Amino acid sequence: MTDAILERFWTNARRAVPTLPEAVPEAWAIGATESQADELLALVLEGVKTGTAAAMQDLLADGEAVPKVGQVSVILDGRDQPRAVIVTTAVEIVPFTEVSAEHARSEGEGDRTLAAWHEIHEEFWREHGRGADGFSEDMLVVCERFRLMYAQWPHT
Repeated sequence: MTDAILERFWTNARRAVPTLPEAVPEAWAIGATESQADELLALVLEGVKTGTAAAMQDLLADGEAVPKVGQVSVILDGRDQPRAVIVTTAVEIVPFTEVSAEHARSEGEGDRTLAAWHEIHEEFWREHGRGADGFSEDMLVVCERFRLMYAQWPHT
């Protein structure tokens, strides 16, 4: 993605939602692969996905900050194109085994149960985790809730 594409997207987003900040925020995709990014973005755009989770060890390994309430982000599709703007509404850091059923449901994946969330995320972090072990039951999970502010899908 070029800076020009992101700037044009942000201009359109601010035109539609004038309360958005002037500065272009961080842009990122949900998931680790092109297909995951597209599938999870679709859930966001449908209003099913209002939460996401990151392994604290991955954030640290990547030099990323823990999200903060009020933080605005641009969500990318699987081809790194900007498609949505979200605002963080809540952040909770808990061990993997203490993620709530409410948070699991907010992520919108699988059958939206806590059991499905555990299975999906354990598999994800074992495969894509960047921490020392990738996954452990006592690893810290950053549970983020958000609200969709603007969407541009697939093309405008």
